[in-house]
Amino acid sequence: MHPVTINDPVGGQEPVLLTAPEVTADPGLAAEFAASVHQILAELVGAGAALGWVEPPGPDEVAALVERVLAAVRAGDGALRAAYTGRTLLGLGYWLRYDRPTHRPHADLEKLAVAGAAHGRGIGRSLTAALIADARAAGIEVLTLDARGDNTHALRLYRALGFREYGRLPAFVAVGERRWDKVFYLLDLRTPADGAAAEAGA
Repeated sequence: MHPVTINDPVGGQEPVLLTAPEVTADPGLAAEFAASVHQILAELVGAGAALGWVEPPGPDEVAALVERVLAAVRAGDGALRAAYTGRTLLGLGYWLRYDRPTHRPHADLEKLAVAGAAHGRGIGRSLTAALIADARAAGIEVLTLDARGDNTHALRLYRALGFREYGRLPAFVAVGERRWDKVFYLLDLRTPADGAAAEAGA
């Protein structure tokens, strides 16, 4: 699979989207990947980003997360995309299949993160679109995600790419005394014929 170029006329050298196998096949990128991911996540969480942590995660926690995702990709149970300019990681996202046997046809878009300095360049949209394409190619039927209710930019992006809200838990996300809704989105990748067959078999 060839890297996907992001249309970024402002940023100088055009970023590219690499798959997990492309990252790990490059010894230099592979050696630095977990540390680069940690830097992005720690900076974003430290600035208040809604990524699932209250305090910035430590390097060991992020390294374990990266290894878990890469192992899932190797097993055919996930996909990861990483946006680079040259040797610099600008952002990443990944989805993982559900563990429950009855949910195995489906996957969850668990993380999407773009370095603060790279915001506004369309990288989040490009990462999400590439992950959707990877899900289609893998035969994923329904791609889900959840987000904090005040993350309006991300929710707008997901809606623009075809996701729709299917539920929310009011005041469910807690950070100290503050509360936000947890919003659930889905993208149904089945064809209309697939959906009709599923309903007929229900």
